[in-house]
Amino acid sequence: MDKLASKNVFVFIEQRNGEIQSVALELLGKAHELAQKLNQKVVAMFPGYQISDKCQTLIAYGADEVICMDCPQLKDYLTEQYAQAVYQVINKFNPAIVLMGASTIGRDLGPRLSARLATGLTADCTSLEISEDGHLMMTRPAFGGNLMATIMCTEHRPQMSTVRPGVMQKASKDDSRKGEIINFTPQFDESKFKVKLLETIKNEKTKIDITEAKILVSGGRGVGNEEGFRKLEHLAQVLHAQVSSSRSMVDAGVMEHDKQVGQTGKTVRPDVYFACGISGAIQHLAGMEESEFIIAINKDKFAPIFQVADMGIVGDVHKIIPLLTERLTKEMSNK
Repeated sequence: MDKLASKNVFVFIEQRNGEIQSVALELLGKAHELAQKLNQKVVAMFPGYQISDKCQTLIAYGADEVICMDCPQLKDYLTEQYAQAVYQVINKFNPAIVLMGASTIGRDLGPRLSARLATGLTADCTSLEISEDGHLMMTRPAFGGNLMATIMCTEHRPQMSTVRPGVMQKASKDDSRKGEIINFTPQFDESKFKVKLLETIKNEKTKIDITEAKILVSGGRGVGNEEGFRKLEHLAQVLHAQVSSSRSMVDAGVMEHDKQVGQTGKTVRPDVYFACGISGAIQHLAGMEESEFIIAINKDKFAPIFQVADMGIVGDVHKIIPLLTERLTKEMSNK
């Protein structure tokens, strides 16, 4: 694509069953920051079916233009259909930057688009900034999370990046914002549709996703086993919180993967994060360091977790957690 003619920050808007996903709104907020530095627009690419009534929501969250691809072929996510539709939009409008969520959909669609567009894709970014000469600086963990690498795509356009849900801050909704809605009808090559969706089977969720929790009580190797996590569960019940864990406890089979916080788990941003028996390896910090208030409990006073904590308690989690639970229970009952 013509690098000199490319302009504007495009965001792929992920929706499921017509519901816009939070990661898309988070990316609109970040795209607004980037576009202001470039003196350009934020453009939302919105594929789906019977979604036209949601376009104004995207404008309220930061989009200046919404390219609405409302057609039956895009009702459910299927790789080829979505790849054809989004590719046609990018090919026609020539964006400078394309941002996508690093969700299951974004991780499937992003590489296919970058291959068709003959451009680079930086995955799982934790930071996006504009350089002095106007390039997108995309920062992500590298070498197993032991260092952070900043990558730039200086020779090709668009500059593409996927960002994990929860990493960027969602902008405040402003219903007074004005924007343009562009209806775009993709021209599909149905001979390439090799996959059909026969049935969708959903598992009912009984617990809040840890990325949506306001308070997280997270346990690491120092918690030890299921008995230790039962103590964390009791504390979480008192605080109306959710329990999460570090990778070590998932690898040990104590916790499920969907409760894992960190580079290979989920990125969280709760109001309060209890780090119990967690040393604070960089891989874990990458998933929780943006928490509003971090309380660390560890018997090793030199543990790296204390460097990012707002409050630290040096001691045995097996003794401190029950005492904390008891004290908080009394405080709650007195209110």
